[in-house]
This record gives sequence, C-alpha cells and structure tokens, in this order.
Amino acid sequence: MKHAFGALLLFCLTTHVFADGNPVGFQLSTLADASNERPLEMVVWYPAGATTAAPELVADNPAFVGVMVAKNAPPAAGEHPLVVLSHGYRGNWSNQAWLASALAHQGYIVAAVNHPGSTTHDRSPQAAAQLWLRPADVSRAIDAVTAQPEKFGTVAKPRIAVVGHSLGGWTSLEIAGARFDTERFTEDCKAHSQLASCSVYQQMNPASRADSKTRLAADLHDKRVSAVVSLDLGLSRGFTDASLAALPVPVLVIAAGVPSQDLPAQLESADLVKRLPKTSSQYVEISDASHFSFMSPCKPGAMAMLEEDAPGDGIICTDGDGGRARTEIQQQTILLISEFLARSAAD
Repeated sequence: MKHAFGALLLFCLTTHVFADGNPVGFQLSTLADASNERPLEMVVWYPAGATTAAPELVADNPAFVGVMVAKNAPPAAGEHPLVVLSHGYRGNWSNQAWLASALAHQGYIVAAVNHPGSTTHDRSPQAAAQLWLRPADVSRAIDAVTAQPEKFGTVAKPRIAVVGHSLGGWTSLEIAGARFDTERFTEDCKAHSQLASCSVYQQMNPASRADSKTRLAADLHDKRVSAVVSLDLGLSRGFTDASLAALPVPVLVIAAGVPSQDLPAQLESADLVKRLPKTSSQYVEISDASHFSFMSPCKPGAMAMLEEDAPGDGIICTDGDGGRARTEIQQQTILLISEFLARSAAD
C-alpha cells in the first residue's frame, strides 16, 4: 500500500512539473464527411513545442472543471503515441478532458470526437441509431491526426490506443475486434431489463431494420489500434463469446465499484473480462468510483445546478458515499491507464 501511494504521489508531482515546463497544445476542428453526412467535431491535445500562446481553460463551464491548454501551439518534435477517447451516451468530448490533459503532459497525442446523435447537444434519433458508425468515428480521428503531423505532431503508429467511457467503452471494444450480436443482446435484456444498457439501446433503436442488424454485427475492427481501455462500459453483454476470446489486443477493463442497480459491475465489466483472453486482459474495480467518477470533476454547487436544469442529472456529480474526492479517483485511473499503455507498448 505504501509503495502504491508513493507511486501515485510521484506521478502527481511529475504531472505538475510537466504542466509547468511543457505546455499542452489544443486544437478544435470539424472533420467533413460527404459520404454519409456525418461531420465530426474533433479536438486534439498534444505535447507542444515552444510557444508564446497564453494558457487558456477549455472544457470549463459553471458546472465542470476544465484544463489549461495552449491553443494552436506548434507541436513538439519527435514521435508520440496516440490515444483516441470515446465518450458515453449523451456525453461529449470534454467529459474526459482530465485524462486527455494528463496523458498529453506525459507525451501522448490525445484526440476526442463528439459522436453524432449521442452527444449532449446532438440527440438526433437518426444519427444515434447508426451505432455501428461510432467505431468508424474513431477511425476517422486516427486518419485525421496521423495525416497532419505539422499540426499535432508525428504519431508513433505502432502505439495507437482507444479509451472509452460507458457506451464509449463498447466503442473501444468494437474497434479492437469484438462483434455484437443483436439477437443475443435482445434476449439478454429480457432477463436483465433493469440495465441502463437495455434502456439506452431501446432509445437508440439501432437494429430496427435488417440492414441495420447486419451493419451492427459486422467486423468493425481497426487493425491500427494496439490497445484499448474501457471505463465502466455498457452494452457488453451483446458481444459474442468467440470474438472476445479471440480479441487480438490487450485490454484494460476498469469498473466502478459503487453498487448500481442499472449498471452493476458484475453484469457488465466483470462479466466482460471473464470472456477476454486472460493473458492480455486486466480488470480493476475501483470500490469508491461511481459510473460518473470518470467524467470531469464537478464545481461547488454543480449538483443543484444540473438537477435544476434537468431533473435526475445531479447524479452526475455523485461518487461513492464517504469515499475519496473525484480528483483522487481520477489520479488512480490515470496511473492505471499510463502503466497499462506502457506495458502494452513493451510487449
């Protein structure tokens, strides 16, 4: 325990020094897509070179704590591993800014996109129903970042990882090679109708037609991805056993340990890891983390503000009762992910 605490303290101190000495660049752009009219808002954090840009806050608002960046700064020299973040249902690119900033300070290029139809400000039913395009969104982000080294830095192509929260966790497994069986999931929801995954799936309605079922069951694997991380994922019970057993990349599965009726770890993350290759998968359950502990830290008064704006949303600011602050849970998560990605690169 002392060793783990010491490592965590060292990590926090190192991150602080990096934040002072090496600024993180930040750019926002829109990826056009004439083929299926699905433009993507993409943001990228990256190690910056020398810059005179004044530090600015991004992903900051009256409810959530943001991070400091140097907008449009030139990228640092050398090759850098790439991480692409995938947000959850009704989330957005800013939800994991805390993770993006920390990884960028460690030398990673980090991209995130807003998935059309399932974001905070875009809930188009037609776009949400195209669930199979979520992994394609991530692939498009990889394409865009690797094609523009002059903007974001040069990507170390053998080191491309995807980290996803909630429905983004499903996205990360899909792009790693997991296959989804709509019939399996529908039958499972008859037995576990209380799961949030089932209600979200019904809202999105991605398998309403025969061609939709075919697309959702297709192989959405991007072979450039060499490691994936899921943060309290959902919809995992629809993955086929065969595809999970044959998953070709290492997987870190992090679960929220706070008891939850609609997203219990034992029926989602813990069940998933039992079906993954034992030699290349790791499971960590954080006892005092809730499903929302992997989203941006809340500011004082945020819970009441969110509840007033949309009754029920105040829960977003809730972590484990009597547990650690969300920032401490996130420091542990950052350390777990950093160590996992380093090990994956060494293997």
